[in-house]
Amino acid sequence: MEYWNPRIEKIPADELRKMQYKLLKMLVYRLYNFSPYYRRKFKKHNITPDDIKNCEDVSKLPFTYKKDLRDNYPDKMFAVPQQEIVRYHVSSGTTGKPTIVAYTQQDINLWTESLARSLTACGIGRGNIIQISYGYGLFTGGLGLHYGAERVGASVIPTGTGNTERQIELMQDMKVNSIACTPSYLIHMAEKAENLGISIKNDTNLKIAILGAEPWSEKTRQRIEDELGIDAYDIYGMSEFNGPMFTECSEKSGIHIWGDHMLVEVVDPKTGEVLEEGEEGELVVTTLQKEALPLIRYRTGDITELYQDLCECGRAHQRIARIKGRADDMLIIRGINVFPSQIEYVLMQTREVGKHFQLVVERDGALDKMTVRVEVSTEAFSDKINDMIALKNRIKDRLKHFLNINTEVELLEPGSLPRFEGKAKRIIDKREF
Repeated sequence: MEYWNPRIEKIPADELRKMQYKLLKMLVYRLYNFSPYYRRKFKKHNITPDDIKNCEDVSKLPFTYKKDLRDNYPDKMFAVPQQEIVRYHVSSGTTGKPTIVAYTQQDINLWTESLARSLTACGIGRGNIIQISYGYGLFTGGLGLHYGAERVGASVIPTGTGNTERQIELMQDMKVNSIACTPSYLIHMAEKAENLGISIKNDTNLKIAILGAEPWSEKTRQRIEDELGIDAYDIYGMSEFNGPMFTECSEKSGIHIWGDHMLVEVVDPKTGEVLEEGEEGELVVTTLQKEALPLIRYRTGDITELYQDLCECGRAHQRIARIKGRADDMLIIRGINVFPSQIEYVLMQTREVGKHFQLVVERDGALDKMTVRVEVSTEAFSDKINDMIALKNRIKDRLKHFLNINTEVELLEPGSLPRFEGKAKRIIDKREF
């Protein structure tokens, strides 16, 4: 069994808990005294650093929500001066503004350390050639894994997304034995390779895949492993707390959350009550060491359960089960977060469309396909085909610009979509994970 940092990864659970308490205490003290945002929030809830006497006291602290990041756009939640920030990443927001995530050099170092541990736990290190087929740039996926892979001594091929035939060619020519991408893209890549007369299983050196950024099931894992002859590992993270950070180990019995980086809870999505080990609920994270954008009890919206027992690999850090769904209406399309409110924001700026729309998500081969079905207003509806094609293309372009993904658009006559008493059913998800 390989470890990147055995002193921390194999730390006894009681010592890890003591470390977490010290880090939590320092975090609350720092934010209470030096973060205007959190100081106001703590005072509103009548909380001081003296109220934190053990790790369990984290439940006394108020939750932080995605809405808080949106309402304090772009930098009102940052906890360091701009001069200490070395990088920004940007994720899609639920309305017109994205979420800006800032990093100090220490934040980058901690992110890299987290992924070095995680990649080592999956068997990636010196001698591996890893193809990183996550997006690079404003999104966090590619760069985080890039730094982590270089830290463990692997050779990195930063292919990013798209240009699939070229990626398959590189996989063969460079004898790639590891890949990081979404599970649907790996399946798509395998299908494309088959069309070219290439077998990923027999004609490449691929042995390990780090897959995430979208929901996938054990059934999908089994299909990938059987058909491609590889080991597939789940990876978890989100831009709000750096990016992808945590993976399974060789036991594949839950995702290890490094306890010196995060304090995690699982709560009832409706009441916020902390749940016991093994109870399914919403994952809540507190970033214990993040400097630029620390988060206290951040409601991730992801549904999972917590494992506290010692993993067979010897790591004492808590694990979470595979993410089973969302507590909100967020969709993940080809690794990108999409909220119905984002679609609504774009549509409602288009005067020719009405107020009623619906999202249909399905598989197109191995990849996700989203169709936006929207009613055209009575005044704008026309039997002139060219007018409707022009409107459809205009909406598609606006959605592409705003969401950074391609969508199909279906224009409907006024009154075509079903009406609902109460909450409208905006999403029809036909995918099977």
